[in-house]
Amino acid sequence: MADILKNVLGGKQHEAGAKVDPDFADFASAANPAPAAGATLGGATPLATGRPYTKWYNIHERHSLSEFKAEGVILLVTVFIFFFHFIGAGSNRTKAKKWMRAHAASLRSEFALVGFGRAPAADDAHPDTLLKEKSLFEFAGYATGRRNVAFLDVKITLTKKFNPIVYLFETVGSFLVEAMGPAPEEVAEVLVYPFDGKENLTVPRRRGAVEEPDLSAEAKSQFDGFVWAVVNKTRMQRLRDQRYDVSLTATKDNAKLPGWLTVMSESAEVTDTFLTPELVAAVVALGDSFQYLVVSDQPTESPTTLDETTPRKRLHLRYSLPSDGNYDAFVPLFDYLVRMSDQLVAQAHFRPEVLKKIRNVREAKINQIKKVAEEERAEERAADKEKAKKAKRDADLKGLDAKAQKKYLEKEQAKEQRKAQKKMTMR
Repeated sequence: MADILKNVLGGKQHEAGAKVDPDFADFASAANPAPAAGATLGGATPLATGRPYTKWYNIHERHSLSEFKAEGVILLVTVFIFFFHFIGAGSNRTKAKKWMRAHAASLRSEFALVGFGRAPAADDAHPDTLLKEKSLFEFAGYATGRRNVAFLDVKITLTKKFNPIVYLFETVGSFLVEAMGPAPEEVAEVLVYPFDGKENLTVPRRRGAVEEPDLSAEAKSQFDGFVWAVVNKTRMQRLRDQRYDVSLTATKDNAKLPGWLTVMSESAEVTDTFLTPELVAAVVALGDSFQYLVVSDQPTESPTTLDETTPRKRLHLRYSLPSDGNYDAFVPLFDYLVRMSDQLVAQAHFRPEVLKKIRNVREAKINQIKKVAEEERAEERAADKEKAKKAKRDADLKGLDAKAQKKYLEKEQAKEQRKAQKKMTMR
């Protein structure tokens, strides 16, 4: 009775929850449903409670820079590649443009059309527009519209410094493996193609136009074909191995040249005609940058067909680009090369004895090609004859019965044996 009164009167409230029914043990620690502080009966917004602390929202605590080492290496390599790419490509473009700026005045004074446009460029056009970028390390130039010259090609080849991996591989490989060829170098090549009397096939004409006097038969730019070269001795053996036309010449030092230069010619008379003091001075001014100057009418690769032996005359100048970008010593040789076509038309007409010696070398190669071609045709005829003989044999056997086929084969075998015995007897 006393306990009931205590419960009714509220005595010892803390003892009320001392005993818990086992069925409701999960609810013993339930949260107090008391309203949150600040709540009002009017429905006012309660105060925001703080978000529980967790590492999921703090990425700097979940991860560290040490986890991104591979990505960091890739990023550094990418930056390295792009840096050298832009620096190397820009350097190549600058060097090529310097060459054109130095030679633009000479080209415009000698040719009516300079560059790759359909119409002649204005005299005030920027020289950089006259150059064509074929790749990041190859640049090309073009000029036409001059007497005795069909057209002129310029090829500037630079190193692949925009790709340091390839550049190092080619540089190191050239020293270790001879088959890889020479080390990469920055060179300029100028090729002049004379008309050689083919103006009517090259120069466009308007329909019904009267032939101009300067293109008449008396003024055509024909001259005798030959192979002649002035070569830096450090490039001589490689040039002879790489070019068929130069391999036809004989090498002989000349008193007009310094010791590091030599002449490769098919005839001494050709050397006496074209080794002028002006040419020697222009070549010597380049120093070690000069590689070779070749006048040729033969292909660079050994001809394998009669069509390839057709003379195609051209002048080929090759030299290394100066590291300082100064072309004051290079322009005179370029000018001399362009005007050398006029000298060829005027002076390249030699005595019959000289031409006979030059012609004999070419005819020997032509006869060799003809002999090889005749042997190939003979082999083809023999193969066709054997094929027809076999077809006839198969047709004969097909029309016989088994007994007749056996007799035919035995007769054929006996015939082969007699041939073999006859060959042994002759030996």
